[in-house]
Amino acid sequence: MEYLVAGVFLCVGFARILSYKRRPKPLGAQSASLPFGLPYEALVAVGVFQIVAALVLIVPVAFLPALAPWAAAGLVLVTLYGALYHMRRDESAVPNLTLFLLMMFVVVGRWM
Repeated sequence: MEYLVAGVFLCVGFARILSYKRRPKPLGAQSASLPFGLPYEALVAVGVFQIVAALVLIVPVAFLPALAPWAAAGLVLVTLYGALYHMRRDESAVPNLTLFLLMMFVVVGRWM
């Protein structure tokens, strides 16, 4: 389950970093606005955290025994805040809540 969740967070992290990339706008087109006025750097920071935490989950436990449970707990918080963000925007939070439940299994498995 850890590898599945880590793969999802790797994809989501890279997509978060690359999806709001600034491009020159063609004539008459408006630039895409970032959600709730969040700066691009904040979205990149969340994406980088997701990528690093996912890589920590993939690394064997012998290399980083104390860091892996904290990375999993951080990803739990990211998914929870992501679900709250989508609920505030009246969007579906089901993907975030599903990842939240999967990450809770990983956290329980890492700490127990």
